Amino acid sequence: MTEQFVAPGLEEFEAALPIVHRVTQRTPLETSRYLAEILGVPTVYLKCENLQRTGAYKLRGAYNRLSQLTEEERARGVVAASAGNHAQGVAFAARELGIKATIFTPLGVALPKLQATRNYGADVVLEGQIFDETNVAAQAFVRETGATFIPPFDHPAVIAGQGTVALEMLEAAPDIETIVVPIGGGGLISGVAAAAKLRAEREGRPMRIIGVQAENASPFVRSIVAGHPVTVKTKPTIADGIAVARPGDLTFEMVRDYVDEIVTVSDDDIARAIVVLLERAKLVVEPAGAAGVAAMLAGKINASGPTATILSGGNIDPLLLQRVIGHGLAASARYMKLRILLPDIPGQLVRTASIVAEANANVVEVIHTRHATELPISEVELELHIETRGHEHGEAVAQALRDAGYTVRVGEKY
Repeated sequence: MTEQFVAPGLEEFEAALPIVHRVTQRTPLETSRYLAEILGVPTVYLKCENLQRTGAYKLRGAYNRLSQLTEEERARGVVAASAGNHAQGVAFAARELGIKATIFTPLGVALPKLQATRNYGADVVLEGQIFDETNVAAQAFVRETGATFIPPFDHPAVIAGQGTVALEMLEAAPDIETIVVPIGGGGLISGVAAAAKLRAEREGRPMRIIGVQAENASPFVRSIVAGHPVTVKTKPTIADGIAVARPGDLTFEMVRDYVDEIVTVSDDDIARAIVVLLERAKLVVEPAGAAGVAAMLAGKINASGPTATILSGGNIDPLLLQRVIGHGLAASARYMKLRILLPDIPGQLVRTASIVAEANANVVEVIHTRHATELPISEVELELHIETRGHEHGEAVAQALRDAGYTVRVGEKY
């Protein structure tokens, strides 16, 4: 029989705050004039949970839940199934409380996350090709040992811990009227939405909550329409931290009751947001953590007053970050591929390079093809990878080449 939970109230959120502060930091609440101008609002706040201990907000809920265990439960240890931030949060919290932690993680887990979890003192068990297999193994371990399973989102104490993010935000900036929150399984947004709305209701002021899911993993969108939690078939997304196939039962109820709107963003949107946060805010944010900013940049957020978003984590593999930066630059037309048909006569390469230079673009890479079967015998294809200042500049470069008589395609094959 599935255990039935009751949603935490404002009293539980406020009680959790001093508990989680035993191990967490009050992360900065930065402002972004750039994002405020894009949204057309007075202020945009960035809650920097990417700078939290363990690199994500997950420590809050994990520590709050573990702190409620009895001495007998602590003696039996705790178990979690996670490939990411939840694993590190549970491992860190368990170490601080002197509890043995066993973390089950898929075989393909990123090495930095695996090492971090082990460094926090947890026993890590690599099991399963996909998360469902990992979770089954973790549940079997719980039955065998009597250890307590720590869910990543669907538990009142976990949700209460995550909701402390909102209390800190409203203490630092009481003028916030809208909060934009990434959604995976719903633990963060459930806590933030309930805590923020209950606090605002007590103070007699407005509060809107907007959730953001990756479009390739958006079960809450369909679940809200259906009126109950729905399992969806997810597609690959760079935002693996919020790639969940089904909402939790409790988090679904809380999102339904407290969240005003849910929007989705593409991987291109997320990559662009990561680049903006690097360049404008000097912050390294993982894809899931950048979802709120992605929604702002994509024009998905309608707000009028001071607006905030939560940068929920900063644990991104350097190799992935390298790829994401390239993808983000391409998505914002800062990096473009131009394919140009040239007559196969001397001097054409120099001429095209001169046109690009006169348009103030920088050539990064050149690929010169003359033997492709689809090309006429008298022509060659020149592929230029160029750096530009954005869409308008990139199109101006392409148009300059067209004006010179060349056939140009942007990022396309003939």
